Parts: sequence; C-alpha cells; structure tokens
Amino acid sequence: MALPQLDRVVIDIVNNAEETLEQHLDCDVLYYFGELRRGLITPFREAIERMAAQPTKREALGVCMTTPGGEAEAVEKMVQIARHHYDQVYAIVPQSAMSAGTIFCMACDRIYMDYSSSLGPIDPQVPDRENKFLVPALGYLDKVGELIAKSANGTISPAEFAILQAQDLAMIRFYEQARDLSISLLKQWLTRYKFKDWTVHRTNNVGAQVTQAEKEQRAEEIAKLLSDNGHWHSHGRMIGIETLRQTLRLQIDDFGENAALRDGIRQYCDTLSDYLARANAAFYVHNRNI
Repeated sequence: MALPQLDRVVIDIVNNAEETLEQHLDCDVLYYFGELRRGLITPFREAIERMAAQPTKREALGVCMTTPGGEAEAVEKMVQIARHHYDQVYAIVPQSAMSAGTIFCMACDRIYMDYSSSLGPIDPQVPDRENKFLVPALGYLDKVGELIAKSANGTISPAEFAILQAQDLAMIRFYEQARDLSISLLKQWLTRYKFKDWTVHRTNNVGAQVTQAEKEQRAEEIAKLLSDNGHWHSHGRMIGIETLRQTLRLQIDDFGENAALRDGIRQYCDTLSDYLARANAAFYVHNRNI
C-alpha cells in the first residue's frame, strides 16, 4: 500500500514499535490485517520472502494478526510458506484472530494474547452455490442436519421439506470437507508445533512422559471442541485467554503480564489498525524492511 507523505509520522511510530517488539521477542515481526484468502497468498509470500532475505533475519517469525477469518485452504498454504523460511512461528493476537485466523494460531509454536484478545470457533467460510458470497460451513451443515432430523421424526413442515429438497448434495459434501480439513489441520499442527515441548504431564499423572498418542488425542479434543457450534452457539463468538486456558487447556503466553511487552504490542497493532480503519483498507501486511 502506498503511503502519503503526511502519514510518515504514523509509520515511523509503527516501525519503532516493531523494532522494539522484535528485540523483545527475538523474532522477525510481520503485521497481517485482513481476511485469509487464496488471492492474498501471493502478497503474503512476497512479504515473507523479503523478510527472510534480510541479513538480520532471525530464526523465529512473529505474525501479529488481526483477521475476521477466511479459508482454511489459504491458511494451510500460508503456514507452509512461513514454515519454509522460519524454524519457529509465533502468533501475536492483540485484538482478534477469528475462525481461519484461529486455525493459523494453532499452527504456531507460541500464542501471545492478553485478557482483551480473542480467538474464535473454527467455522471455515466457504463459497455459496452461486460462488458470490462466503458462508460459515458449520452453520449451513447444522441447519441441514436439523432439517434431516425433523424429516426423520415426521415433524418437518412443508416449507422446511421444500428447503431440504432444494439442497445441492455436492455443495453439502464440499462444506463437510471444509469442516474436516479444519479439524485435520488443527490436529496435525497442534501435535507437531504447539505440543512439541510437552514432554511430561503437569496435571494428571504428574511427571509421566507424554506419548505421541496422547498429544494426538489432546489435539483432536481441542479441534473438535473449537468446531462444535453447539458449544459456542455463534460463528462470531469471541473466545478469551481464560477460556482457552481452562476449557481447552491450551498454553497461552499472556503478554499483559509484562508491561513493556504489552505497551509495545498495543502501540504497534493499535496504531496500524486505527490507520487502516481510517484508510478503509481491506488488507495490509507490514514490516519495515519490505
């Protein structure tokens, strides 16, 4: 995005905050604002490649992400790109990383949040029948399942039966595959990255070695719970750090416990977010070296 000269003061503030944040976390930092779409894979790749080409490149990448969500397929490719260039990837969530953004976070070695940060249920957004709009796959499947149940027990209304008859079976299968992909990615990534240092039990069976099967079981439990619409009730449900720690039993780094880190992250993210909101920007990636 081209920046008017008058905005240089804002960008200077952001760049200084970014440099401080990189030093504090010992990682390169990329700010990502917007949806996670296939059409945005290329600018994401170009940004990562430019960062990785810098002589000061570090081993870890911190992605400071603000996103309403997007496509699981796009997240899978973006994670592959980030992992190709960096040994470790950190998710930094000052505000919210919803839906597909949550899937991205689960592919990270560390997740930084504070009490005001939010992740969301992993309800992938998929194209509708006309390929014009994106709809939450789980919400669609839940409604179809409800109509099928009503049909089975004889309580379906004529109007509901007509809606059920009009469904495209290929689209329903496509939505099921999107749901299954999200769960599969979370199970794979949590086991490989988030749980890689989980070697001994810290609660039940304290001190015992953690097996690969136990890691996979915990990852599957987390993935299924995050994709359970019946539990969260809303595609836009904002899941905070305490719920992630207590209900999902995920280890989350609370950046709010360190005042300097908290202030640096907020100055970096809030300044950029406010600027982009005023500019009506739909997508933006930032690193001072690209």
